[in-house]
Amino acid sequence: MSERPIRIGVQLQPQHAEYAAIRRAAAEAEEIGVDIVFNWDHFYPLYGDPLGAHFECWTMLGAWAEATSRVEIGALVTCNSYRKPQLLADMARTVDHISDGRLILGIGSGWFEKDYDEYGYEFGSAGGRLDKLAHDLPLIKSRWAKLNPPPTRDIPVLIGGGGERKTLKIVAEHATIWHGFGTPDTIAHKHAVLDEWCAKVGRDPAEIERSSGVSPKPGRLPEDVKDYAAGAEDLYAVGTRLFTVGIGGPRYDLGPIRDLVAWRDSRTND
Repeated sequence: MSERPIRIGVQLQPQHAEYAAIRRAAAEAEEIGVDIVFNWDHFYPLYGDPLGAHFECWTMLGAWAEATSRVEIGALVTCNSYRKPQLLADMARTVDHISDGRLILGIGSGWFEKDYDEYGYEFGSAGGRLDKLAHDLPLIKSRWAKLNPPPTRDIPVLIGGGGERKTLKIVAEHATIWHGFGTPDTIAHKHAVLDEWCAKVGRDPAEIERSSGVSPKPGRLPEDVKDYAAGAEDLYAVGTRLFTVGIGGPRYDLGPIRDLVAWRDSRTND
């Protein structure tokens, strides 16, 4: 298999901002040259004012499908608990068509208890939520096969999470992309565990794109610029090929994304 290309993603966190600012940031990210624009699937902010401004994930993805023309779009990640799998499959298929085949179905088992409590979902246990994710992914894929019209392509499935006993097994069975967080050493270890699960379930590990959140390498002095490209370079060395930075509102500073796109382009042209 040929070497995977480097790809850059940005997660525009839909909190503490007016929608117009989020939409401008998505358009600017596309203009800068990112490959994927993500949001997230929550109902309340994850940091800052816990009751601050916040918008829903999938209606926003439908709007982004019309507001952009080149970038792939998706949630990093959608919560499997919040919608029936057949409904989620239909929503994803619809956004896939609106975007002319640019949707990535990013999905995870869920973890933010406040969302569950406020919206009336059963929180249960982490293990139970993972079991539900494993149960629902085949239902999503089977629904795609029944829909008229079907999706425009085999919709990529990104699974987020690093649990070694259950999550990475689910990734090996169902994912196109695995997304994790941590130091390069942590990510390298997770890659090895994922490869082991692929061997156990009969999957070629090269079929799964490896994605990581990027943290900058700090300068020696407080005023030094944080070096996102150096952080990405360390992750590249352990097999990451999709690099994503989360950026929050109310003002979306896309400087880190400019740095990563320049790093991608310089590495591609070497």
